Amino acid sequence: MRDFENEALVHDPLHGYITFTSDDGLPPGEVSEQQLIDHPWLERLRQIHQLQTAWWVFPSGEHTRFQHVLGVMHLASRAAAALYESLARTCPETPSRAYVESLLRLAGLLHDVGHGPFGHFLDVHLLSDYGLTHETLGGQIIREELGELIRAVRRNPSGRLADDEQLDPSQITYLITRPRDEAPGDSVDDAPRWLHLLRSLFSGIYTIDNMDFVLRDAYMTGFSHRAFDLDRLLHYSFFSEQGLTMHARGVPALVRFVGIRGELFRSVYFHRTVRGIDLSLADLFAESKSLLFPSNPGGDLGAYRRFTEWSMLVDVGAWSDSPDPAKQALGERWRAFLDRKVRWKMVCERSVFFRPDDAERSSVLNSAELFETALRDLLPANVARVPLRFDVARHIHRPGTRGPVAGQNFVFDPARDAIRPLTDNDLFRQLPSSFRICRIYAEDAAHAATLARALDELVGAGGGDELTNM
Repeated sequence: MRDFENEALVHDPLHGYITFTSDDGLPPGEVSEQQLIDHPWLERLRQIHQLQTAWWVFPSGEHTRFQHVLGVMHLASRAAAALYESLARTCPETPSRAYVESLLRLAGLLHDVGHGPFGHFLDVHLLSDYGLTHETLGGQIIREELGELIRAVRRNPSGRLADDEQLDPSQITYLITRPRDEAPGDSVDDAPRWLHLLRSLFSGIYTIDNMDFVLRDAYMTGFSHRAFDLDRLLHYSFFSEQGLTMHARGVPALVRFVGIRGELFRSVYFHRTVRGIDLSLADLFAESKSLLFPSNPGGDLGAYRRFTEWSMLVDVGAWSDSPDPAKQALGERWRAFLDRKVRWKMVCERSVFFRPDDAERSSVLNSAELFETALRDLLPANVARVPLRFDVARHIHRPGTRGPVAGQNFVFDPARDAIRPLTDNDLFRQLPSSFRICRIYAEDAAHAATLARALDELVGAGGGDELTNM
């Protein structure tokens, strides 16, 4: 009979009931998944929005990183159920199904543990100052703060680890860290083939992370009730000698997923007002971070655990009452920001789509700095002196294929009884490789026509979308 006493449920609007192991009836010294879920490092994620700043634009998008990681943990079990048999057939040295499932579940639960206020924004504007990302910092938290608990987890709702198996925190950090971001301690020396393959579930084209956030963000913002066919994607996926592979019958569902993910970036994450809020926040944060977090987060994990959106917004909201004139002035600007008085308004935009053979890296759109320099050279002197901000939002629409751990995927063609790189599939090849949304922001629309003409001259009026005013 199923051990209902050692199981707990939480209901999720996307996935239905999410199960996890509870403390009831556990042998002494064994740690349940609930102990990790209830740990302060995980509870902290309730105070960090999943949508960074987009919740200021989409009122129903108030969900947090905490809800997301529970969803990813759930999808880890679904992936294990769909893929374990082919993984074990491809790699005979693969550990037990229970070990693989528990490893994936905890990697899903902990993959965002290193995030700080406003998520990826903090990576760019604070963590990068110290050579960190939320993934590398998360790896440190997993090893130093949660490692002892992880090693004592012996079961998941589907099964129990073999007596000679013990979860390895370094394997979790390996799974959740993209290869290019690895720091000392994040990699596993001579990682076994089975672990190498599992990494594609966290850094490939369709992952248990991005499948959850696409569904969740689309649902919570009202963008789409059911954005793509998750069941079909998992049903037609398997591991082969080449890597994570999809049967040709599943490719239309994958193309739908990639397309809807790109549309979500265009409509939600890269919404013109969201990006304007980001620009305003960047200005304020640059002047405030020495007061908010003056040290290396990796050297003070205790302070970083207490550093959330709740703590940060409460702190800056009180600065307007400070006896320090400089801090008071900064606090007044924060108060305006918190009242959603955003300084930067979009004046015009163009979208540029790149195919795999386009020289994207040599384009002036390769960075906001190059974009700004090129545009200012086209502006009359009186307009060039006006306060302006230039933004280039880039989305990799069809990810590249530079090795299986970096996201390479394959497709099985039943007509030829052969496995080929996914990029060889005709349907998938029709997708653009990436797109960039190029925007000019100002404090008002006084020079909109002049700015639009310069933008047209730079990117070509025929190559982008129609002009969009404020």
